Amino acid sequence: MKIDTEYLKLDSFLKAVNAVSSGGEAKILITDGQVKVNGEVETRRGRKLYPGDKVAVGAKTFAVE
Repeated sequence: MKIDTEYLKLDSFLKAVNAVSSGGEAKILITDGQVKVNGEVETRRGRKLYPGDKVAVGAKTFAVE
């Protein structure tokens, strides 16, 4: 997904790529350790994502451009 700002927060990114349907669902996935950023489990909803980062949720991987 291409972003138009310097960065995008992880929970907002998950909603933008339709990996989740709500912020509450994003919070649960993230706090349960089901989201990886650049291959590492990420538990912070506010993690800043920059172009080049890769976000994995289950079997799906999304790239930040």
